[in-house]
Amino acid sequence: MEQALEGIISWTNAILWDYVLIYLLVGVGLYFTFRSKFVQFRLFGNMFRVITEQSVEKDGRKGTKAFQAFSITVASRVGTANLAGVAIAVAVGGPGAVFWMWLIALLGMASAFIESTLAQVYKVPDKEGFRGGPAYYMERALGQRWMGILFSILITVSFGFIFNAVQANTISAAMDQAFQINEVWTGIGLVVLTGLIIFGGIQRIATIAGIIVPIMAIIYILVGLYVVIINITEVPHVFMTIIRNAFGIEEFFGGGMGAAMMHGIRRGLFSNEAGMGSAPNAAATAGVSHPAKQGLVQSLAVFFDTLVICSITAFIVILYDNFATASEDGIQLTQIALSAHVGEWGSIFLAITLFLFAFSSVIGNYYYGETNISYLSANKLWLQAYRVFVLAMVLFGSLASIQIVWDMADTFMAMMAVVNLTAILLLSKVAMDVLQDYVKQKKAGKDPVFHYKNVKNLKNVSWWGAEDEQK
Repeated sequence: MEQALEGIISWTNAILWDYVLIYLLVGVGLYFTFRSKFVQFRLFGNMFRVITEQSVEKDGRKGTKAFQAFSITVASRVGTANLAGVAIAVAVGGPGAVFWMWLIALLGMASAFIESTLAQVYKVPDKEGFRGGPAYYMERALGQRWMGILFSILITVSFGFIFNAVQANTISAAMDQAFQINEVWTGIGLVVLTGLIIFGGIQRIATIAGIIVPIMAIIYILVGLYVVIINITEVPHVFMTIIRNAFGIEEFFGGGMGAAMMHGIRRGLFSNEAGMGSAPNAAATAGVSHPAKQGLVQSLAVFFDTLVICSITAFIVILYDNFATASEDGIQLTQIALSAHVGEWGSIFLAITLFLFAFSSVIGNYYYGETNISYLSANKLWLQAYRVFVLAMVLFGSLASIQIVWDMADTFMAMMAVVNLTAILLLSKVAMDVLQDYVKQKKAGKDPVFHYKNVKNLKNVSWWGAEDEQK
């Protein structure tokens, strides 16, 4: 029975990934890049300015700060894919996979801008500030509630349950290898820590993410830079190896262009989530003065996740002399590579880093499910049941061997992306009009402030001036 299920999942993944999603991801990323006139490049400097802005308070609502929304999405994005997934991509697809990860991230920055801007436009106020995401713009802008329901179910199952089981499994394995801590105790500890945070609501999640993300990122970046510096003479060779292998000129593990592209794009999406529809759920919580500001912030999050964090892991692995012949893969390959560069403490450091990365992903993933549970039903009993089931999946993931869960994650992630990419393609004109309004105000020397009448025929919004007219 299990073999039959694995066969079905493997076949489904092959169809979704090999023949649908990769072309859709690249095509949509290119389309948004050109249609927005390369928004991810021409407004790159703006991203660093708007991320530091305080939340705008109105009618007693502030929402989260721009940086807190950034931290929630980075918390979800930066997880096992950045440490284990990158190593798997390099080991299986060859160093060229890194090039395709970079490319999908650069294109994905445009997709991330579009989906997060739309999430801000169609966000709705709630008792904690704001909530929103793909389900909301699918219903409000497209008038397709069935589409919103489908997306909500997919993201709740994939992020709230499957991905959190995967993160917990990776944490328990790393703790056992580095500190010989039994998986049972790791699982119990994770359940307690997760419960303390998720029962505190979005403000507690945002606060914790705002603390963990900068700490874990700065430490990991510094260690990665140290590895690069001590191997500085090899860096040009690493770049050349990545480029040659990306186009099949030089093969590792039978890599070639096809394998490198496949694994690079797949792991890139796993890591940065651009276009998948997950980050907009956090982007909608921010109390900004203009929707495009949070679009820029989330575009920066994709850059940070892949071009910074994933690149560091890739360099650590590729600079390891024996990476091409190592029998290990995933997190074990990253651990032995780092230990070879910095000494035995590297394995312990990576286990601690992995814990921070993966645990922050657990709470970020949880919130994506929470906001979609709220979309499906206002009954608080469903939310409480969801929280309990999330904790159960964290415990299960800590104890189980879950290769099949990784495969299920691939399937659900692909389905999510197809649904969301379809929606943002249909709504791209709205996002482009909002972007044009932002740029127009910036050119006039203003700090952009949005009103829903700034965009012609914009309907079914609950904020941006519409709330004043309903009083």
